[in-house]
Amino acid sequence: MQARQTMTTTHPDDLQQPIQHHRQLRDFLLTGARTRRQWGVGAEMEKLVVDAETGEAACFTRIEALLEQLAVSGSWQPVYEQGRLTALRGEKSSITLEPGGQLELSGALCPDLMCCRRDFCAYVDAALEAARPLGLLFLGLGVQPFTPLREIDWLPKSRYGIMRRYMERVGDRGHNMMKQSAGLQVNLDFADEVDCMEKLRVAQWLAPLFYALFANSPLLNGRPSGFLSTRGEIWSRTDRDRTGLIPALLDSRATLDSYVEYALDVPMYFIQRQERYLDMTGERFSFRRFLAEGFAGHVACLADWSLHLSTLFPEVRLRPHIELRSADSLPPGLSLSVAALAKGVLYDAAARKEIERLFGSLDTAAFMDIYRQSWRLGLKTPVGRHRLQALALDVLALAREGLERHGRERDQGQDEVRFLDGLDEIAQSGITLAERLLARWHGTRAQRFAALREHCAFGPCTPCSRTSYND
Repeated sequence: MQARQTMTTTHPDDLQQPIQHHRQLRDFLLTGARTRRQWGVGAEMEKLVVDAETGEAACFTRIEALLEQLAVSGSWQPVYEQGRLTALRGEKSSITLEPGGQLELSGALCPDLMCCRRDFCAYVDAALEAARPLGLLFLGLGVQPFTPLREIDWLPKSRYGIMRRYMERVGDRGHNMMKQSAGLQVNLDFADEVDCMEKLRVAQWLAPLFYALFANSPLLNGRPSGFLSTRGEIWSRTDRDRTGLIPALLDSRATLDSYVEYALDVPMYFIQRQERYLDMTGERFSFRRFLAEGFAGHVACLADWSLHLSTLFPEVRLRPHIELRSADSLPPGLSLSVAALAKGVLYDAAARKEIERLFGSLDTAAFMDIYRQSWRLGLKTPVGRHRLQALALDVLALAREGLERHGRERDQGQDEVRFLDGLDEIAQSGITLAERLLARWHGTRAQRFAALREHCAFGPCTPCSRTSYND
């Protein structure tokens, strides 16, 4: 969720140049284009940090102590704001905190999923070692299960203060999103504009399937919420200007200019000047208006465009990597299954074509209804005469074939296909992780917390061959 600057091949000095014409905005998005041999995969994994005895959200002071312990290893450089440790920066990745103290690893763009797994395991094992003496536990769950919103600390970052005030005006769940939710994002590459737009379109078709297949947040304030992905419901009520699907991108005629036009009209949060965030939320100040009028004596530059793109939160975004954002945070054994599924279908032309056939016959109204039902009904969501479960099985088969073809192309054998193994039981049974947790949600508070720990608590990394949901 964080509004981080985008890593691009653009020289830093170029980002400071004033924007002279709209084509620069489009060209900036194309800086993410890479040849097929260069395509990689990146994973951003958010985890809830809770007290190991009670399951309540950890206060910021304890999470800051966790970062301090990780910094001692020398692998991470501390990042401070207002005198408080709020992030760690590594050579190729970073550890950051969401507004409610959710811990996120932003891994390097790796050539394959085995590389992602190695980075992920090294990070998890280091975090567990640091967390143990502090009495902290990490949960792979999409929403804080016990702690009420008002009892969760705000991270002391100035930009979160700006976002916090703004979200009170534009929706009724913005603070829940900021402080209680946790997700998994996948970053993928594209070759050129045509390839990019096709992947964006297919990724949007997949959004309800990702909500359903990876639904893992059925609780709020210690009780069932009525949703299998409460996180999906929260995001839908956060800020309609910058969340959800982008209908224009479902059109096969959409171009990069379509994404630019969408982004130009989203209200801005801020710009950054000399490490200060300048609040632009006093009125509806879009990037289009910023280009035309400037703001507080400042003119728009590409660094502002890059920052603005990172504050848009649709299901699929471009900044300039393609980022899929619909999956809940998951138990450790399934954390890389999202990336495997996304890579398997989006990096394979035959799979993309078949997904277009499966979903493309739906009119926009019908598809939007499926999308809205997906986080409530999961794999039981009706799709015509079928359910999303049937499409999940089809898409999983396509992803396996895609990963196998990609592996043969890269001489990797079938190593990446194993990351899909844990999804088969979910898709075949039609019973989501959320429903499995709800079936165990009874008894005393201690019994419910014990069930939660078994469901999604992080432990030392297991060998890559084990990818069941309760590893």
